[in-house]
Amino acid sequence: MKTAYDILIRPILTEKAVKDNEKNNVLVFEVAMDANKIEIRKAVEEIFGVKVKEVRTQIVKPKPKRVGFRAPGYTKKWKKAIIKVISEKPINITELV
Repeated sequence: MKTAYDILIRPILTEKAVKDNEKNNVLVFEVAMDANKIEIRKAVEEIFGVKVKEVRTQIVKPKPKRVGFRAPGYTKKWKKAIIKVISEKPINITELV
């Protein structure tokens, strides 16, 4: 049985994600690859105590990466969840880190 903390791996704190959180009450997380939208919705509602309006997911493809003269490799493949919540004030996700 997966807990809510197994599903939500880490928040994504890019400039775009933070701005979207402040304006539109949108949270962005890296989630477990096998998590579906219903599990993500329940995990966010359990952890933050807010009502979730919409969940969108996206698989982020690996990009080529190279360090020095070593053989080229790839970054890891991961799943991103963009979650729109119903809340009066924006949730401060920087406190979670």
